Amino acid sequence: MSASNIQTTIEKEASSKNGIKRLIFVGIAIVLELLLILSMILWLNDYAEWIAIGTRILAAILVLFIYNQNKTPSLKMPWIILIMVLPVFGSAFYLLTGLSISTKTMRERYAEVDVKVFACLKENRDVEEKLAAEDKRAANIASYIREHSHYPAYQNTDIVYYDDAAKGLEAQKEELRKAEKFIFMEYHAIENKESWHGIQEILEDRVQAGVDVRVFYDDMGSIGFINTDFVKLMESKGIRCRVFNPFIPALNLFLNNRDHRKITVIDGKVGFTGGYNLANEYFHITEPYGFWKDTGIKVTGDAVKSLTATFLEMWNAIRGDDENDTDYEIYFPDYEYQAKEDGFAIPYADLPIDDEQVGENVYMSVAKYAKEYVWFVTPYLILTDEMIHTLGLAAKQGVDVRVITPGIPDKKLVYSITRSYYNSLVTNGVRIFEYTPGFCHAKMSLADDRIATCGTINLDYRSLYHHFENGCLFTGYDAVGEVRKDFEEMMAVSREVTEEYRNPRAGRKLLQLFLRLFAPLL
Repeated sequence: MSASNIQTTIEKEASSKNGIKRLIFVGIAIVLELLLILSMILWLNDYAEWIAIGTRILAAILVLFIYNQNKTPSLKMPWIILIMVLPVFGSAFYLLTGLSISTKTMRERYAEVDVKVFACLKENRDVEEKLAAEDKRAANIASYIREHSHYPAYQNTDIVYYDDAAKGLEAQKEELRKAEKFIFMEYHAIENKESWHGIQEILEDRVQAGVDVRVFYDDMGSIGFINTDFVKLMESKGIRCRVFNPFIPALNLFLNNRDHRKITVIDGKVGFTGGYNLANEYFHITEPYGFWKDTGIKVTGDAVKSLTATFLEMWNAIRGDDENDTDYEIYFPDYEYQAKEDGFAIPYADLPIDDEQVGENVYMSVAKYAKEYVWFVTPYLILTDEMIHTLGLAAKQGVDVRVITPGIPDKKLVYSITRSYYNSLVTNGVRIFEYTPGFCHAKMSLADDRIATCGTINLDYRSLYHHFENGCLFTGYDAVGEVRKDFEEMMAVSREVTEEYRNPRAGRKLLQLFLRLFAPLL
């Protein structure tokens, strides 16, 4: 190994270690701050009776506030129970982690950007009418997405499905090399190692060719992979780089909400999304949890505009003191493209600063759409009562409802919580499969050989209620059949655990009830 390669390896390892150290330091700092606040409150309670009364009044107000929120009871009840049993700790914990980022300043910032960005998207009512003529149920979902998240339906778009993240990455790199105007990349996690280095090399080349290259990543998602010097490194290469919500040692309500999206846009003509981040484990370079199963899609044509809008929303809204775009239209070029298929594509996004759970509602709509079957694959299964009821009702009506979860977990506690939901599902007729080769990180749904989704949205509370997410619903494409084939191949190597969890032992059932009760707090 040459001296330069040795130095590069040392720098990569140091970056990863520094990121982990920062995560540990920040975590300890936040715990200490929380303990300090709790100690002060408890001391004041002992010091003055009126403060103790005030604490109980605060707890009561929080309980009433939570009870009256426009949220599922699955989210409200754990907080209400915790605050009633442990008023001081429960109140402090809720104020730290339970509130969504609904500050007036944040909402206003996103609203201001959204007005400009979504003005660049046409509503495409004519496309929606064509879809309605072919498939009224799919058109209803498209109408919901347009009405509540501003993303229209498109034709003149091609979808390519990748049943493995490594295939998606190679296709992505091939398209990146062709970039002429701009490259936008937004990812929950980036690891400064081999998988990223192949991309970075291409990005540096495109920068030299005058391409506007931007990279946006979530600090919490990447904290174990890179440190804060990554931004300086990218900027030194001419790559514009921003960090979503830096993880700092302070009690910050915003810490609970992360950017979980995965998007690449090239010249407004080609886009990529799916379940995979830009880290080695997603592409089988390392395999800490067995075979890593992940999927993605390439979008070419008119529907790329929605992926562009999703990226520009986050890039321009995250901080008030950034130098942001003033002309958005230039990133939505009109160009001649003739799609190979006549399908319908609807890229969409979800964000936690409003009261609309677009990700969960799309999944429930896909389940209600099904007449023959509906299948899901997710790395984490932590469901609301509404979702459990929707899946169970579909199964009771004769629909073949199946869910694939990992056979090898990446987080054992979350895996235990995932399994705690099996009984509620299988008693209503849902079939559960665990992917035995390893960890399945794909997030997809499929119904009746007709409609499919692929994106970043897990079937868990964090994805559905706390994170910025994105996905794509598509119908009428060959890719839908390829998704079905992939589902069948996954189930062929999975272990069906339906009967095993139909009648759990008393001890296991008690543990499952406890885990399910407090799952929304994690």
